[in-house]
Amino acid sequence: MSSRLNSLHETDIAYQIHPYTNARVHEQQGPTIITKGEGAYVYDSEGKKYLEGLAGLWSVAVGFSQPRLVEAATKQMAELPYIQNFAHKAHVPGILLAEKLVEMAPDHLTKVFFTNSGSEANDTVVKFVWFVNNMLGRPEKKKFLARNKAYHGITVASGSLTGLPGNQKGFDLPAIPVVHLTCPHHYRWAEEGETEADFTARLLKEAEETILSEGPETIAAFIGEPVMGAGGVMTPPEGYWPGIEALCRKYDILLVSDEVINGFGRTGKPFGCQRYGFKPDIMVTSKQLTSSYMPLAAILVTDEFYQTMADYTAELGTLGHGFTAGGHPVACAVGLENLKIIEELDLMGNAARLEEKFQTGLRQFSDHPIVGEVRGVGLIAGVELVRNKATKESFQPGGKITAMAVKFAAEEGLIVRNIYESIGICPPMIITEEQVDELLVKLGAALDKTMEWAKSEGLM
Repeated sequence: MSSRLNSLHETDIAYQIHPYTNARVHEQQGPTIITKGEGAYVYDSEGKKYLEGLAGLWSVAVGFSQPRLVEAATKQMAELPYIQNFAHKAHVPGILLAEKLVEMAPDHLTKVFFTNSGSEANDTVVKFVWFVNNMLGRPEKKKFLARNKAYHGITVASGSLTGLPGNQKGFDLPAIPVVHLTCPHHYRWAEEGETEADFTARLLKEAEETILSEGPETIAAFIGEPVMGAGGVMTPPEGYWPGIEALCRKYDILLVSDEVINGFGRTGKPFGCQRYGFKPDIMVTSKQLTSSYMPLAAILVTDEFYQTMADYTAELGTLGHGFTAGGHPVACAVGLENLKIIEELDLMGNAARLEEKFQTGLRQFSDHPIVGEVRGVGLIAGVELVRNKATKESFQPGGKITAMAVKFAAEEGLIVRNIYESIGICPPMIITEEQVDELLVKLGAALDKTMEWAKSEGLM
């Protein structure tokens, strides 16, 4: 390892914001330098092997050493390393990938726009929704509805849609008109004695009252992750999404499904909106689109939405939006091959088949003294840690306990993510039954170590 590398990475400073008290936790920690990937495993600079239980960052469906993606990138780099998508230009990988996405997506989503990331995609959604409403003569219809604990990105507009204090404090966000509703997480946000059905009813009542209070004529869109990811892997209560869709239809509000984490089989269905039975007007995808081998995101919209944009573009003489590397030919070639691999290896089917083993195995930890709730679907899950199981009291300072749990998991050879009071788990979709067992054993050992550490620190 070079001295320069040492000097650049000698100390990382990690900050976490407690989601309920907003207290800051400051932790200094040296880096783990990952040097190699192999299937569902990665290796650090000291040669230690880890089961990558977060799929990179919720994103590596096909594992960390898929030669076909390397070959696809190399071939495209040699043939056409780059061309812009402006001024009536196009390229074959972009055309083929757009066609593939339309084939895989719900039938009513027929048009595709590429960006480089989920943040850019959601930022673009905001602009496109505003653009369409201006065309329709509704300049006041610009507000977005989102949820507390949601994550939609970190650009100015997408960061405003995000509902996490740590992504907004100090950045003057929200900077666009957005109203954040209650997080649809029954365990943490339900009132005492409130059933899941009652909780759903209250959230839908809150949403409708907010729409009426703000004025339906001012609300442009509702955006949500089918399963909330970076906020702590929260699954919605039964009936929530069909209820939200009904309200959107009633008050002429566009429904945006943020599938950046949920998409391409992660929830056990091709897309999260299909898992929860709702029909979005706009769908945003990224991450598993290329297994993050290349940066790429895609927005899918209805033909009606597209035609309105096309009419306004003709009227104005241009669509004044796009990115230099948006729909990059190499990224599109990798994405196309990645989706072929997902289909050929039946990785969406693998996620569905392993769901029971994965989720049931994780739920065995519900009885662990420091585990408050285990939740998830498909091959994504969250394990929330608490100081008191009866009262759901969190450990203090916020986020410290899960940081230690992740540290102990790494010692066991497992990479997971600390998200405030929860541990996020999201393995590559190539994971096997044997590797699920390995993940469960290592996580169990990490939880035991975490409990012993908490006791030694006088935290319980």
